Amino acid sequence: MYPTTEKEALDALRGNDRELAATAEAMLWSLWCRSGDSEVDGTFRAGVEAMQQRKLAEAEILFSRVVKRAPDFAEGWNKRATVRYMMRHFGDSIADCQETLARNPNHFGAASGQGLCHMSLGQFREAAICFRRALEIHPHLEAVRQNLALAESESSGNDGYLH
Repeated sequence: MYPTTEKEALDALRGNDRELAATAEAMLWSLWCRSGDSEVDGTFRAGVEAMQQRKLAEAEILFSRVVKRAPDFAEGWNKRATVRYMMRHFGDSIADCQETLARNPNHFGAASGQGLCHMSLGQFREAAICFRRALEIHPHLEAVRQNLALAESESSGNDGYLH
């Protein structure tokens, strides 16, 4: 049975059925990408299009408009975090990931994205913490599992803290 609510989708992520988890993940992304305000959603879609075209400065401006107009819309923060990561503005991206997670603690994408930023900064212990958080929410993310293993191996001097 396919999930019909966000809670059911989150529960499905943690289950053993990979196909159902993939369906649940797609449902969550669809839910998370709608603010409920048509003007905000239009600006958001324009930002996504700019990001896909690698017009990163334009995308950052558009997502900044989204977060200003709808500060409780977690995905606006997350998309700006993604653009900032692509621009190699890792500190700003981390801050936006934290804003995303403050609004949506189940946002596995923001947790993973924050981990990638910490990895890029050589902050492997922090990266591992973020990757673990993402995997607690969505255990089927193989790339995140691989990133966690890399972060743990890079911070081998801190293994006691990581485990």
